[in-house]
Amino acid sequence: MTPLAPELDESPYALQKHLGFQLTHWGQDHARLELPIEHFLSNRAGLPHGGVYATLLDTVMGYAGCFTGDPGHKRLALTLTLTTSFLSRPKGRLLIAEGRKVGGGAATFFAEATVLDETGELIARGSGAFKYRKTRL
Repeated sequence: MTPLAPELDESPYALQKHLGFQLTHWGQDHARLELPIEHFLSNRAGLPHGGVYATLLDTVMGYAGCFTGDPGHKRLALTLTLTTSFLSRPKGRLLIAEGRKVGGGAATFFAEATVLDETGELIARGSGAFKYRKTRL
């Protein structure tokens, strides 16, 4: 997997800064995010909250479907559906989300994603439908 091209590295947005995840790969129909597990991401049981996994899945699928390769032509999407399955809990200290665009057309796309940790433990899986925004930045 090739690292993120510097010209495609966007400034972190507010939620990204707050949670601390980083886009580490972004290419045609594929994206990858990484998030170190921190205490403030935990639920009452001391494990990362399910909403963290859902956020990573949603975000990485959105990036996977919005790649243009042109930093001057940003494409955005809105989530229409998001299905999340929680499968395990992390054994490591780093969450890795990988998303792939799996279909769609001019107005919508479909994507699938996983969240693993650095040990390879499969923690969550998701799928979603997304609508391209008409306004492009």
